[in-house]
Amino acid sequence: MAQEAKPVAELTYKEASTELEQIIRALESGDMELEASLESYTRGVELLKSLRERLTTAEQKVSVLLADVDGSTQLVPGEPADTTDALNL
Repeated sequence: MAQEAKPVAELTYKEASTELEQIIRALESGDMELEASLESYTRGVELLKSLRERLTTAEQKVSVLLADVDGSTQLVPGEPADTTDALNL
């Protein structure tokens, strides 16, 4: 990682997930020096932790919103959207 990376806390979810994907690809390529690999791995762990925390927070917010709507405190899986293009006349 040649240039100074933006602090993880300042990244958007999309930026963090994109950077994590790039780190994974770079590590899988096997072309990095040991020091760079360790630095990238450490950054990747920080990104993954941040992404998981954000998902947990989002899930909690959805749970609160659902509780407000129907009084339930349990998340229930939704039904998949109908993606067929057929018209039902």
